[in-house]
Amino acid sequence: MKTLVCIGCPNGCELSVEEKANDILVSGNMCPKGKEFAINEIKNPVRSVTSTVKTVYEEVPRLSVRTNGEIPIKYVFPLMKLINTVEVDHPAKRGEVILKDVFHTGVDVIATSDMNYMLRGVK
Repeated sequence: MKTLVCIGCPNGCELSVEEKANDILVSGNMCPKGKEFAINEIKNPVRSVTSTVKTVYEEVPRLSVRTNGEIPIKYVFPLMKLINTVEVDHPAKRGEVILKDVFHTGVDVIATSDMNYMLRGVK
């Protein structure tokens, strides 16, 4: 038996999850999203990643980034190591792909800020 807190909706239900043979039994959910969350969390847990990357600009030394989808949890720490090696050498725009198709997941790491805007404000 495993206990999870559902993040599928604002209720934050405490779920009890039990694997039996080829079935996953879920209890404690107030809505269908809880069951779906629990099954996905057991079978294939995924996460979004947010972080920052280095830039060559002294005025704006870090650029915020995020994944544009969820990646399998096993790739979160390897992705953070990869992100820490990146240095952006141009004024990236919000939504620009910084790392494409990380670990062949179909998910990109994208900029969440517009460096042109940030650099303009620096005197």
